[in-house]
Amino acid sequence: MEPVTETPTDRSTCHVVRAAEPFQGKQGLMYRPAISAESVGAQGIHMQLLSIPPGGRAKAHKHASHETAIYMLSGMSGMWYGENLEHHVLVYPQEFVYIPADMPHLPYNPSETESAVAVISRTDPNEQESVVLLPHLDGIHAGANPA
Repeated sequence: MEPVTETPTDRSTCHVVRAAEPFQGKQGLMYRPAISAESVGAQGIHMQLLSIPPGGRAKAHKHASHETAIYMLSGMSGMWYGENLEHHVLVYPQEFVYIPADMPHLPYNPSETESAVAVISRTDPNEQESVVLLPHLDGIHAGANPA
């Protein structure tokens, strides 16, 4: 028997949803939204799947006034962060990442063969509304792969 996706008709009850069809976000990556204002009437949270293809990278960006929590499911990801993307982390499966509100960051996939897949949760129930692109930072680490 197939699981059923609930229709968000009432915010005062629980909902079971499946991740929606993938879409390309402003950041240039592929997302599959699941929990959001649009899907279940969420008022303070958004949860989705993120996939970064081998060698892929986002556009430099931040999320205005919203915190982000990430759980890496498979593959690995690198992320430059800071006002001038001066800091760097590598994230492996079963690790969590916290990104404070308004923190500039640029995630990428250093692997040439494996996709990076993560669950993302943000305090913005309308995921794309808080995205602020930072094109002046995009070229800082062009071609850099410190993994």
